[in-house]
Amino acid sequence: MKTPNTGSGATGGGNIKGMIKMTKTAIVILNWNGIDFLKKFLGNVVKCSILPDTKIFVVDNYSDDNSVEWVETNYAGVELIRLDKNYGFAGGYKIALQKIEARYFILLNSDIEVTTDWIKPLITYMDQNPEVAACQPKILSYYNRDSFEYAGAAGGFIDRYGYPFCRGRIMDFIERDEGQYDHYSDIFWASGACMIVRSEAYFKCSGLDEDFFAHMEEIDLCWRFKNAGYRVSFVPDSVVYHVGGGTLPYNSQKKLYLNFRNSLFLLYKNLPAKKFHSTLFTRKILDCISAIVFLFTGNFMSFNAVIKAHIAYYRELPVLKKKRETVQKANIGHTQKLILNKSIAYEFYIKGHKTFDSLTSFSDNQ
Repeated sequence: MKTPNTGSGATGGGNIKGMIKMTKTAIVILNWNGIDFLKKFLGNVVKCSILPDTKIFVVDNYSDDNSVEWVETNYAGVELIRLDKNYGFAGGYKIALQKIEARYFILLNSDIEVTTDWIKPLITYMDQNPEVAACQPKILSYYNRDSFEYAGAAGGFIDRYGYPFCRGRIMDFIERDEGQYDHYSDIFWASGACMIVRSEAYFKCSGLDEDFFAHMEEIDLCWRFKNAGYRVSFVPDSVVYHVGGGTLPYNSQKKLYLNFRNSLFLLYKNLPAKKFHSTLFTRKILDCISAIVFLFTGNFMSFNAVIKAHIAYYRELPVLKKKRETVQKANIGHTQKLILNKSIAYEFYIKGHKTFDSLTSFSDNQ
């Protein structure tokens, strides 16, 4: 499989040599010091994913908790890809997927409990819809099993300023699953916690951007899918349960830094020309307001995280400019009506719209 020029810097490498034999579906679990999650959930993935032409891979981001040794000892049928350092979510997957030949990649977090029939609906949907580049299952909370999980829920969206939200989760308000989203539908982004990706589309659109390291890299990828004319979808017949916050807790300062920095990366790379300057300017003002609020409420660590995020963004501008040029060349003018043409923060905090169904004004943002 040919690896395209991504224009996003060197990817480094692991210690796997050559391509792994072709399979239809590759379930790829990225691990970093997650031996407890592997012990808890890997056996269930193996048991519930017995299909022809399906292989399971564990990609290890240079763990030091004996994860690799445990997998080797207990699951001889699971293939291991060992990396020579921690490349993060995006970089780890980027290197590994270049080594795996498959029609579909399923990116699966190590802290997810799959269900008996989780995989068939995803593969069937992809088989029947060749214009779909990626889709995700319904993602419910492992601990509150009748509620959606923060990272993905019933499919992801963004507002006009790049703030992400989901059907089933807006800001920190999480809905109970009462079947309200049990229909196949297009979404703006599929969750990296569990998503199936068409490899042809993945490589055509240059794959995950390792410079994101972690957080929002799947939104960036899905935006590029849409720019190239593909669809991204939600498959309600597949259900998984996600622990969440396994690598970086939701209140982590590093997570806050990555989210602020990567939001700017996301917008810079993918915004259409007519909205580029105005949207970025407004987003920077909003980030400034957030930083001031953190400062005056005594949350100095969060204030520093926002400042560091913006410094990192400006430092990366030369690289981002090259990436934007590549993205815009691939843009076929596909409409993006799944971007909320409003501020999700205003809708949530001022107007009191706490559920997806209460939102309106998804419009063409090209």
